[in-house]
Amino acid sequence: MPSIPTGVRGARFTGWGTALGHRLVTNDDLAATIDTNDQWIRERTGIERRHVGGTNAELSSASGAAALAMAGVDPLSVDALVLATTTPDRAVPATSSTVQARLGLRCGAFDVNAACSGFVYALVNAHGLVAMGAERVLLIGTDILSRITDWDDRNTAVLFADGSGAALLEAGPGQLLGWDLDADGTLEEILYCDHGGFIQMNGKEVFKRAVRIMVDSAQKSMKHAGVTADQVSLIVPHQANIRIVQAACDRLDIPMDRAAMCIQDTGNTSSASIPLALFRAADEGRIARGDLVLMVGFGAGMTAASAIIEWGGH
Repeated sequence: MPSIPTGVRGARFTGWGTALGHRLVTNDDLAATIDTNDQWIRERTGIERRHVGGTNAELSSASGAAALAMAGVDPLSVDALVLATTTPDRAVPATSSTVQARLGLRCGAFDVNAACSGFVYALVNAHGLVAMGAERVLLIGTDILSRITDWDDRNTAVLFADGSGAALLEAGPGQLLGWDLDADGTLEEILYCDHGGFIQMNGKEVFKRAVRIMVDSAQKSMKHAGVTADQVSLIVPHQANIRIVQAACDRLDIPMDRAAMCIQDTGNTSSASIPLALFRAADEGRIARGDLVLMVGFGAGMTAASAIIEWGGH
């Protein structure tokens, strides 16, 4: 992907919010209905619990309202809404339209489907809108994976969950330093879901490809930004599997104590996973103004996306 041209108008996060599915499901809960156990799930995935329930519009509206409230802005001043999701509530219209109405916005609204890479795809799109004159863009990543999960399949039921993360992006001092978006459609069959069906996944192939594609994308973003791994204060990976994250961090030479993780409490929430981890880290005081943050994810498609931002959050 090209480097960011000199002089392009930047933007920064001024507010954020999160939401999780309404019902808590522990590993022991799953063990009561399928052939699995808490130890097996923790050792192989890093997941201890997850939340399910609610519609995409419900969770998106909750996280979006929290982001607007934190930023302290009038909803009517928002110029665009970008919703990253692979599980819209309807085939038509885009769920972003429903969320726009619920939040009292009067602006363009559209969905972005890049699976688990979706939030970073949407982040790059949002910065493009700001570069073209938008003052405020509401960016949301939400997925309701419980809707397309076969809860009798021990290989996938332990992984997926529901959640949402939102941020208000406002024009101002530059935040985005480098980015990379990628896809390899020849790998579509290793992770997919047909209309009316459940997620189908070749776990071994996904693991192998995911580590490789995450590392490649992250290295490209760092190169475009002109930074090295030792300058990255925090890496925010897609929360798919703790072993994938560990392998990717090892290859990037970034220690795990610099990784933002929430998978133990949320499971894999697809488009929501990176914002959930990022904003948890922000709320815990793990990011200071000026820190370099690397977001990197992979998803069905097979998509990949990464971005380096200089933190200038609220």
